[in-house]
Amino acid sequence: MSENGRISIEQARHLYANGDFYSLGRKAHEARLKKHESPIVTYVVDRNINYSNVCVCGCRFCAFFRPPGHGEAYVLGREELAAKIEETVKLGGTQILLQGGHHPDLPLSFYEDMLRFIKSGYPIHIHAFSPPEIVFLADMESIGTGEVIARLRSAGLDSIPGGGAEILVDSVRSRVSPRKCTAAQWLAVMEEAHAQGLRTTATMMFGHEETVEDRLTHLFALRDLQDRTGGFTAFIPWTFQPQNTAIDREPETAVSYLRLLAVSRLVLDNFDNIQASWVTMGPKVAQMALFFGANDFGSTMIEENVVAAAGVSFRLSIEEIRRIIESAGFEPRQRTMAYELIGAGAGDGDGQAR
Repeated sequence: MSENGRISIEQARHLYANGDFYSLGRKAHEARLKKHESPIVTYVVDRNINYSNVCVCGCRFCAFFRPPGHGEAYVLGREELAAKIEETVKLGGTQILLQGGHHPDLPLSFYEDMLRFIKSGYPIHIHAFSPPEIVFLADMESIGTGEVIARLRSAGLDSIPGGGAEILVDSVRSRVSPRKCTAAQWLAVMEEAHAQGLRTTATMMFGHEETVEDRLTHLFALRDLQDRTGGFTAFIPWTFQPQNTAIDREPETAVSYLRLLAVSRLVLDNFDNIQASWVTMGPKVAQMALFFGANDFGSTMIEENVVAAAGVSFRLSIEEIRRIIESAGFEPRQRTMAYELIGAGAGDGDGQAR
């Protein structure tokens, strides 16, 4: 540890490269227990709604997008959007995640109208529009990102997801997502969102064309911003899925994923919550993640399209998620985006799908 009790980047580099795998997991689990003494593992009931698959970014890691004019390009109509939200609410969902691409023909007013439509009919938290989308809208409208965020907030936006971070190193971004916002822009959007009172999440997609040093740079950039704002609710790392993409890589192993997760818990000492990624790693590895620093099992993912487009299609019901958490020795509790617990404990059955 450094003099202030925090891990320095040099120490993190040594731990990542040389730390015994099981000792690293134990240290991460101990750090998790210091923040969360009670044996609770949380999850959120929500749905990922991709309102459009049209995107001009052409990121090499994405198998989901379609260019403008493509035969499979779509923009969801209000009727289909409403049906998805109604089903989510009936299943006990508390939020929706709205994400799309960089659509060149949809103005900011389209997104404002969509938010107002949702809020006028449904009591649901809207977690939407990652930093690259906000930067794209600001450029398209020739206004600042602060104004874009303010207008979206006024229309009903409740929080911002951490998508589009990939790796917060521009030399990597220039290779895998050259038309997407820079690392500095991603961080600036999040800082502005926090200043306006919006909570956000932070993410990392790793295992494509980055180095371990790039991963550590990413983690310490997040830690520095969290020191300034305290606006991040959670960190969610997940592994790049190469199938159907333009990047030829072998998928990351379970050991590689758990090592990164453990280092993340130790570096990000100012993040309360670290989320396991069952969507990319599967339920058994995600269960192991609960002993490598994770205290949250993430979303029930009533619908998920982006990872599925890369050939990965793990699916879990609420009952299955609760069973996995319980069999690891923890108490499952449903939460909100802000990590407020919903209902009573596991024994009362609250939070189950009805």
